[in-house]
Amino acid sequence: MTHQRSTPRSGSVEERDRKSLCAINLGLGFNILLSIVKTTFGVLAHSPALLAEGINSTSDVAYYVVASIFMRLANKPADNEHPYGHRQLESIASLIVGAFVVATAITVFWDAVDKMWDLIDGGLTTLGSHPFALWVALATAAIKIILFFYVRKLGKETRNPIVDALAYDHRNDIFSASAASAGIFLSQIGLPWGDPLAGALVALLILRTGVYILRESSVELMDAVPSRELAQQIAALIRNVDGLQQLEEFQAHRFGPHLVVNLTIGIDGSLTVRQGDSIATRVESLIYGSVPNVRHIHVHYHPAEAARRNMSIDDILAETRRHVATHEMFYDESSVS
Repeated sequence: MTHQRSTPRSGSVEERDRKSLCAINLGLGFNILLSIVKTTFGVLAHSPALLAEGINSTSDVAYYVVASIFMRLANKPADNEHPYGHRQLESIASLIVGAFVVATAITVFWDAVDKMWDLIDGGLTTLGSHPFALWVALATAAIKIILFFYVRKLGKETRNPIVDALAYDHRNDIFSASAASAGIFLSQIGLPWGDPLAGALVALLILRTGVYILRESSVELMDAVPSRELAQQIAALIRNVDGLQQLEEFQAHRFGPHLVVNLTIGIDGSLTVRQGDSIATRVESLIYGSVPNVRHIHVHYHPAEAARRNMSIDDILAETRRHVATHEMFYDESSVS
């Protein structure tokens, strides 16, 4: 028999969404301002490092808009086609942010290399960065430090991959603005190669952040969860439930910030369906009350088998994988036939 129940949308979820949108809107507003200022002075002050920063902030504006749209779509309630809601859109938005960051890194790196080649080739003898360019870069670093710590705090509170990605982007901007500041300074003291070199370093830092965001987003979309640790936690939690004899299979799937848990438990085969349902309900209540972010629980119960007594966590996970593989094989054979 299978017993299942889901948790209702709570005020804490609404608070999470409010904080997530706050992080997005805050970053969007500041990046619009910074993109205008840095691009303008990057051109006027003949500073490729500051111009690279301006391009970076302009691309930030684009994917902040995308993140805002996807965040609002992710808030849509569950429907017939999406019974667990639309929270996976958060991971998709994070993936898009990562793609934007990588594209920006390639653009900035190419521009910096082009400037460096002009210096080596003799086509450009000096970049002549204006002193004000240095102050703009330093001010950017200061602003981004404040934004990074605030958005990282919101990311920890919300566990939203979009907010986490934006926090990493703010941290990336701290490093890139610092590198740009150093490059502009070197250019001003008579080392013209320092500015485009800093632009190239900025690009590499941006690329590193983009790759990290893409990797983390892909993990989210692949439903990766710490299965062994979570299985140990749940096994210890339900061990003393009256009437439960063994935990036989365990699965957990991620849907945005939520988890869907599937359990197979063994009970006394002489119990009635009503008694089995009571045991399953107690198992659910314990998990809901102790494991955060669990949105839905499926508990399948059947008569306990002596051969499955005293299964270790590794045995339970291996049995789950075998069961899933058997069903996949059956599906493939059915498709062929």
